[in-house]
Amino acid sequence: MSRDAAAAGTHRAEGPGLAARVLIVDDEPAIGFALSEYFALRGYQIDCAEARLEAESLLSRGSYSILITDLSLSGSRGVEGLEILRTVRRNHPETRTVILTAYGSTSLEAAARRLGVDAFLHKPTSLGEIAQVFDRLLLGPGIDSSEGGALLDD
Repeated sequence: MSRDAAAAGTHRAEGPGLAARVLIVDDEPAIGFALSEYFALRGYQIDCAEARLEAESLLSRGSYSILITDLSLSGSRGVEGLEILRTVRRNHPETRTVILTAYGSTSLEAAARRLGVDAFLHKPTSLGEIAQVFDRLLLGPGIDSSEGGALLDD
């Protein structure tokens, strides 16, 4: 990956075949960078956004295999991640969705579930655990996990 690609918020996986496209949305640059580096090294094609409008602009240009978004992009009370989820469900229903948040609650998780989120994860979650969620999402429908409720039934 080049510095120019990192600066532009886009990483492209190298090698043959078509990689799954992932959109990472987080207002914390360190988290976005860690996620993008990790998943680019795993062969995913990565785009990053730090705000809802930036994410929606990327979504208007094409579809993604997976969207992972922070719930709150403007402080602890924001729920922009739910708005992004609505946009994805309306325009790209085939995209698998993950919310990763430090500000989750039972009511927000229920709202995300009603909107069709595939997984609702609480920060901190290890990159390895997120990779396992991605692998399961790409292999089939959501699975209800009794350990933390990571994957939700479709």
